[in-house]
Amino acid sequence: MHKTILVLVETVDAYLPLLEQAGYRLIRAPSPELRSQAIEHHAGTIDAVLTRGPLGLSAAEITALPALQIICVIGAGYEQVDLAAAAARGITVTNGAGANAAAVADHALALLLALLRDIPRADASTRRGEWNRVISPSVSGKRLGILGLGAVGLAIAKRANLGFDMPISYHSRIAREGLPYTWFDSPVALAAAVDILLVATPGGAATRHLVDAQVLHALGAEGYLVNIARASVVDTQALVSALQQGRLAGAALDVFDDEPAVPDALKALGNTVLTPHVAGQSPEAARDTVELVLRNLQAFFAGESVLTPVRP
Repeated sequence: MHKTILVLVETVDAYLPLLEQAGYRLIRAPSPELRSQAIEHHAGTIDAVLTRGPLGLSAAEITALPALQIICVIGAGYEQVDLAAAAARGITVTNGAGANAAAVADHALALLLALLRDIPRADASTRRGEWNRVISPSVSGKRLGILGLGAVGLAIAKRANLGFDMPISYHSRIAREGLPYTWFDSPVALAAAVDILLVATPGGAATRHLVDAQVLHALGAEGYLVNIARASVVDTQALVSALQQGRLAGAALDVFDDEPAVPDALKALGNTVLTPHVAGQSPEAARDTVELVLRNLQAFFAGESVLTPVRP
């Protein structure tokens, strides 16, 4: 079986040989120019596409690929994949739910610690030869609210609860049974009850600006925001305003609206910690992600059910 995969992602290159060793032919197109060229010159031979949520696959591109049978998305998010266009063609879509949950959860806790303990500024001032022993808030015992309790949210909750004795509350569409965490029926109610609001929900139209000015107001002047999900979930303008005016204590962000551009207003603030969308990246996460893609592909082309289907 020789199937061709159009690879649009650029973050798992070291483990793509796993696909080649399984007999798949790869067309690597990690830039917009290479992407359009690959679709133009190889459209009739492409059986599968490997992408990620922000890169997606448009309806026009799906139409231009007559042999396309399956779209595999690395990571949990698939917001820029046109699911309706895929469904209309009977094309299967899978995602990488859970494959990088451990790495994202680790990074979320690292951001949380860095933000509350003011680690980046302490490091920078020490390197300048200063000795600024600023008193920073403790993390242990703080009330953590998680917006979205999927695989990543659960991994974060476990680390925060067991490692830092943090009471955990969350908001999701419905309460999850059998968990020792408190469910709130809205983001506003959750924000009002916690010290730290951590965003771990998928992106897309359904969650756009779920964290708005009202939620930030409920979180309050002593509250903190951490976002390792999608920038679209947070109203960036409202966030910047709250940070500038002291209506929010601080924010740690791994995601931004127009990546790789980061708003100057966020960079200018002393109460932010910013990282370049790397929460889900680690050698272990990349390997597990590609292995999940491979298992989904093998199952699909064998006529079996895929492991992590995305429903329209």
